[in-house]
Amino acid sequence: MRDTIDNSNPTATFSGPYYLSIAGKLVGTEASFDVFNPATGAVLAQAPAASAEQMEEAIAAAKKAFRHWSQLEHAQRRAYLVAYADALQAHRDELARLLTLEQGKPLKTMAEPEVDQAISWMRQIADRPIPVEIVEETDSHIVELHHTPLGVVGAIAPWNFPVLLSLWKVAPALIAGNTMVLKPSPFTPLTSLRFGQIAQSVLPPGVLSVVSGGNELGPQMTAHPDIAKISFTGSTETGKHVIRAAAGTVKRLTLEMGGNDAAIVLPDADWESIVPQLFWGAIGNSGQWCVGIKRLYVHRSFQPQFVQAFVDYARRQKLGDGLDPEVGVGPVQNKMQFDKVRTFLDDIKANGYKVALGGEVDEGRPGYFIPVTVVDNPPENSKIVQEEQFGPIVPIIAYDDVEDVIERANDSPFGLGGSVWGRDTKAAVAVANRLETGMVWVNEIHTQGVDIPFGGHKQSGLGTEHGLEGRQLFTNPKTVLIRK
Repeated sequence: MRDTIDNSNPTATFSGPYYLSIAGKLVGTEASFDVFNPATGAVLAQAPAASAEQMEEAIAAAKKAFRHWSQLEHAQRRAYLVAYADALQAHRDELARLLTLEQGKPLKTMAEPEVDQAISWMRQIADRPIPVEIVEETDSHIVELHHTPLGVVGAIAPWNFPVLLSLWKVAPALIAGNTMVLKPSPFTPLTSLRFGQIAQSVLPPGVLSVVSGGNELGPQMTAHPDIAKISFTGSTETGKHVIRAAAGTVKRLTLEMGGNDAAIVLPDADWESIVPQLFWGAIGNSGQWCVGIKRLYVHRSFQPQFVQAFVDYARRQKLGDGLDPEVGVGPVQNKMQFDKVRTFLDDIKANGYKVALGGEVDEGRPGYFIPVTVVDNPPENSKIVQEEQFGPIVPIIAYDDVEDVIERANDSPFGLGGSVWGRDTKAAVAVANRLETGMVWVNEIHTQGVDIPFGGHKQSGLGTEHGLEGRQLFTNPKTVLIRK
C-alpha cells in the first residue's frame, strides 16, 4: 500500500497499524512480534517482522534509488530533508508520546527533547554540504579532493534513544547522496516504523526504508554485498560481530559501542553546586546511555558529604511511568536489560558493599523498575566499577591522589566519554587531556552538536559521528587531478 499520511492534520496519538517502509510503500508482513510497554510490562503493540526476502527487497530498492538520488545537487537533497523535517515536526507530539510508551523515558524531560533534537539535527545537517577541497594548484594543474557517496548504507539502531540515534544516521547519510535501510531495535521499533511511514510521503521511493524484525536481519545486512557501509550503535560484543561479518565485503564501518565513563570531581570543585548535573549525567534516561556517568570519582576529603547530598537529591526524583509529568526516572527499557541490571544489585548485596540508597527491587510492582541506587565507595575491582551497568545505579568512589584517579579512570577496555569537574579550569583541562576517551567534558556534561565530532577510543568504537569528520565517513574521498 502507498502512504497516505496527511501531514497537515496530525494527532497527538498513534496506535498503528505499523508497516515496513520499502520502495516508497508501506508493506505488511506474515509474521509479527510483541512490543512491550516497560512501565507496565504489558504488550503495547504488534510490530511487523520482516522476512529475509523483504530485507532483500529493501536493499534492492535502496540500490535502485541511489542511481538518481546520488546525482541530485546538494540543494535538491536539502529540500527533501527540510520537507522531511517539516513532516516530522507536524507529528512531533505523536512521536514523543509513542517514544515514551515503547521506551519508558519521561515524556516532558526526555522524549519530547529527543524528538525535537532529532528534527533540529535533520535541518542543520541539511545545511552542511561537504566542500570540495583544493589540495594543490599550480600554473599547470589543480588537485581537488571530492567526497562521493558510498551507495546503500545499512543502519542498525539501539533501543535507548531510538529516534535521535536513528536520525543522527539518516540525515548525514542522505545529504551526502547515499540511500539507507534502517533496522531499529526489536525492543523499540514503533517510533522508527512511524517516522519511516512519514518519510514515504516526502522522500523518493527507496531512499529511506525502515525494516523491523529479529536479530537475524542484522547479519543479513552486515554481510550483504550491496550494502556499502554499516553505521551501528549498540554493545561492544555485538559490534565485534558486525566487524567480522562486514570483513568479507570490506564494508565501511562506523561503530559507536559501549562505555564505562568516569566522572572525576577534583579536590577544588564546588561539588555542592554540581550534584544535580552529576545525578542526571548518571541517572538520566534511567542510566541507559553509552556516555552516561558509570563511575563517579570524588575526592576523599568531601566524599561522605557528597554521597549524602547526592542521595538527598535522588530522593526528590520520582520513579514511575514516563507519561506522568512528575516522573523524572522511568523504567529500564526491557526485561533482558532489567535482569542484567539486577545482577549488579545481586553482586552488590552478595559482597556486602555499602548501599546509600535503593538496592531493592519492588517485586510486586509491574513493569521494569529499578530504584535509583547509590553505592558508597565500592572497591575498584568490583563488578559495579569494572562493568557497564546501563541502568540507574551509580558507584561513588573515593580517591586521594589525582595521578592515581587518572590511572584508574583509564584502566578500562572502554574509552567513549568522560568528564572532569573543578574550579581551576586549566587544571581540569589538563586532567581531561589525559583521559583515554573520544570525548571529554570539563565542567559540563552531554553537550552535543552537529559540528562536534563524537567517537570512541579502544573498544568503544570505530570511526566518528557528527562534525565534518563524521559526515565525511558517509563518503569516499576521491582525488581529481586536472591538467590546466
